[in-house]
Amino acid sequence: MRILMLDNEFPPLGGGTGIVNKRLLDGIAEVGTIEVDLITSSRTKDQYEHEVLSPGIELYRVPVDNKNIHHSSNRELITYAIRGFLKSRELLKEHSYDLCFAFATFPAGVMALWLRYMEGLPYIISLQGPDVPGFESRYNYIYPFLKPIARIVWRRAAIVTAISEQMCQLAAQTCSDLHVDIIYNGVDTHRIQPRDWDKAFLNSKSVKVICVARLIERKGQHHLLEAGAILKRMGKEGFRIVFVGTGDAQPLLKKRCRELGLDTIVEFKGFVDWEEVIALYQKAHVFVLPSYNEGMSIALLEAMASGLPVIVTDTGGTKELVKKENGMVVPWADADALANALTSLFESPIRMCSMGHNSRSIAMQFNWEKFTWRHMVLFSRMLENSS
Repeated sequence: MRILMLDNEFPPLGGGTGIVNKRLLDGIAEVGTIEVDLITSSRTKDQYEHEVLSPGIELYRVPVDNKNIHHSSNRELITYAIRGFLKSRELLKEHSYDLCFAFATFPAGVMALWLRYMEGLPYIISLQGPDVPGFESRYNYIYPFLKPIARIVWRRAAIVTAISEQMCQLAAQTCSDLHVDIIYNGVDTHRIQPRDWDKAFLNSKSVKVICVARLIERKGQHHLLEAGAILKRMGKEGFRIVFVGTGDAQPLLKKRCRELGLDTIVEFKGFVDWEEVIALYQKAHVFVLPSYNEGMSIALLEAMASGLPVIVTDTGGTKELVKKENGMVVPWADADALANALTSLFESPIRMCSMGHNSRSIAMQFNWEKFTWRHMVLFSRMLENSS
């Protein structure tokens, strides 16, 4: 089987979607029965790049001239769509593909739709979050124009997948009769081990709160800062907040941190490699992700696999991952509720420890092997239906 894969972001570009794509390719490579050509973006202005990731897995980067590694501008998305589509047609002259796999509706799904009309190639769409109308508030101005296109792309797809139940519900607001297969993201529970709670509490003089996410408005780090200021006014001492990640909101967050007088409490780690992120989880006591919306956060899964209690907002993946036994759910933008949730955990180390153990147990149900296997089943189903 040979698959043409489309994704405008792939490490080091982008966030969760690129990571998920990389994990799927790693899993396919281990199986060794499928060949994949992935067309993604290059940060160069005019240089096309080619890389063999592993036997049977090849990467083609088309020049997009990305200015920001965290997200793409409309110009960059359009550039990828045009150049990626032309590269797709070029590869179609060289290879015979069984199907096309598109990460996200825009622009990859639209490209897949064009290829279906022009080349007769069936496609799968994987809904990732911002490509679903209503997911990202900064795209609200354009979602009304994208909804009709999304309906066409989804309805012409052989299969549509999503990474959480909440994303399915959001997609249904655009296309109520859409059938969606849920394939949850995974986590590496072999390389990520739970922290030693007993040793941590004996040696720790403070409670460390960690938030791992791109520093953008949707992730809600500014609400965690406000919660920290509330805790400080309440006289709570001995807590620290660690932000891991970079993004457009970083200057504003640092400015707000100074305004709130949290300089000695908050640490901005910036970008760190994956191994160091895992080490930081081992030193933390609570994971917080106060996002406006999520697909299914890989950082949340990794924090749970590290054995941390979690505090999140009611967004993608929450129902599947966060139970009363391992975490707390607070409303979006409610700093008081977030501060109260943190206080309740700070005051009960035993509860934190118990929640952390339960987080690990839940995370064990999600792994990249199962994620890959579910996709392999879909690929086989498509071949059977087309034969």
